[in-house]
Amino acid sequence: MNVRVGTRGSALAVTQTTTVAEALASAGTLGYELVRIRTEGDVLKGSLAQIGGTGVFVAALREALLDDRCDVAVHSLKDLPTGAAEGLEVAAYPQRVDVRDALCARDGLDLAGLPAGAKVGTGSPRRAAQLRAARPDLEVIDIRGNVDTRLGRVRGMHGPEVVEGKKGDLDAVVLAAAGLTRLGRTETITELLDPSLMLPAPGQGALAVECRAADAAAQTVLSAALREYDDESTRLAVTAERSLLARLEAGCSAPIGALAARQDGKLVLEAVVCSPDGRRLLRRRLEAPADGTGAALDLGVRLAEDLLAEGAAELTPLAGH
Repeated sequence: MNVRVGTRGSALAVTQTTTVAEALASAGTLGYELVRIRTEGDVLKGSLAQIGGTGVFVAALREALLDDRCDVAVHSLKDLPTGAAEGLEVAAYPQRVDVRDALCARDGLDLAGLPAGAKVGTGSPRRAAQLRAARPDLEVIDIRGNVDTRLGRVRGMHGPEVVEGKKGDLDAVVLAAAGLTRLGRTETITELLDPSLMLPAPGQGALAVECRAADAAAQTVLSAALREYDDESTRLAVTAERSLLARLEAGCSAPIGALAARQDGKLVLEAVVCSPDGRRLLRRRLEAPADGTGAALDLGVRLAEDLLAEGAAELTPLAGH
């Protein structure tokens, strides 16, 4: 059996999709081919909030699955909307990698070492708010582009892709450590930002392997390979994080961070809701027995309820609140 694996065309997407395809092929003695799908997020310009949030990276891949142009699609989980897609199912969450955000700064500087007024680029309202909370004296710049384009904007970091007129116009950028690792660009990291300072996006560092629901339920070599590839600890953690995001009715680009992990038989979930300017942060944690996805879903809902009761909707716009 030859499996058609859908991917966005960026270097990062192709790299992580190839990793998934090779793992599935190995688990199921399958052949594979990559199917590159162009998404609106790859075409449209402007900030993520302006073009519709990170869901713009997902819709075309899901259409390709439903149209039988590919058999599975690989997403960065933090890009995946929390709502279910009819006819589709996330059949595997591979083992999660580094969840942290990474500072890539000129001259090897860390966050504390950046001078007042330094320009730091990010396309994430979550990162921007937590940066402003930690260092209100920094100038946070909204940026777009792939990893090399963003790195090319840092003074002294000359990537292969440079935005015209913006070469070296920033002192630093903040990117996901997982993406830099997958691309072999860890030499650009000058500080890994601890979650105590900057909570990651729900699902950060994790991938989602999505397929048609009927294929996930079928007894085939592919469905067996997907079940084997699924990592239980990752599934529980990201289920809790995304359950919280769904209950808050917040988009993927909202200034909200969340991180769950198994600890001593329990699932511990921590979350932060920020005002966009970083002046107000509401950060709470909750734990529950790690008793399966139902318990993880409930944990996310309960922590979201706690945050709402303490005024989360007053910090940032949340649909329905």
